Amino acid sequence: MEQRNNVTEFVLLGLTQSLQGQKILFAVFLMIYLVTVAGNLLIVVTVVLSPALDSLMYFFLGYLSFMDVVYSSTVTLHMMKDLLHEKKTISFKACMTQLFSEHFFGGAEILLVVVMAYDCYVAICKPLHYLTIMNQCVCVQLLVLAWVGGFVHAVLHILFVYNLPFCGPNVIDHFICDMYPLLKLACMDTYFIVLTVVTNDGTICMAIFSLLLISYGLILHTLKNVSQEGRRKSLSTCGSHITVVVLFFVPCIFIYVRPPSNLPIDKSLTVFNTVMTPMLNPLIYTLRNTEMKNAMRRLWTRKQHK
Repeated sequence: MEQRNNVTEFVLLGLTQSLQGQKILFAVFLMIYLVTVAGNLLIVVTVVLSPALDSLMYFFLGYLSFMDVVYSSTVTLHMMKDLLHEKKTISFKACMTQLFSEHFFGGAEILLVVVMAYDCYVAICKPLHYLTIMNQCVCVQLLVLAWVGGFVHAVLHILFVYNLPFCGPNVIDHFICDMYPLLKLACMDTYFIVLTVVTNDGTICMAIFSLLLISYGLILHTLKNVSQEGRRKSLSTCGSHITVVVLFFVPCIFIYVRPPSNLPIDKSLTVFNTVMTPMLNPLIYTLRNTEMKNAMRRLWTRKQHK
């Protein structure tokens, strides 16, 4: 414990050392963050206030949008603050809090995407049994499972890192506190921990991604027996889901399903995962969803008439 306390804060190198570049990045990320918050909250409000969007798909979509706002905020706000300061420091406790929040909301969101894929599978492949399988009680349980799964995932990461001896140096070549950069600074052999992280994160990413691709393959195969109108609507829904899955999982797989190392591209992939994807999700789901667009239009029209 005494050895670890030699390091009370970490220095983050950030995305760039150029002061001009930092100002430009701050303006860019501020716009992206505002669009992310506005777009996702618009979906949440639309789902809550629109009687037409009472299906479970929109119930899960509303929660996904809420998670996107929180997940993006855990990283983007601190990153933007650092872009305004020449020296970017974060205390040990704040670093652990950020690590926990990042994996908690990221893990919960991954599991929610799995739940949405399961909902889509049941709706298309077992339509006659949908109301029996996906009743309200089951949906609440699946949602709680996603939150609990994210919590357990995050706690495991904290347990791996919190009691490691950090005796110096304390410079992290990243813009957030993440596992591999932190393990690189530990004053002990972290081979077993690294192997555990790769097995945990990498195996989970690959297994879930493969499972999702198989489920969507089964869905697309089932659509051969559906009417043309039903096929068009289902393909639109599945297309949105598959796009979100690819955007979320491909960067995760590249970061965690390989020997641990800090590559320059890791920062760009983390930016894409934590900043860009939460902004793209509402665009993907709304632009390809006629019911969502109509519901937003009705809400806007109702507001203008008041």
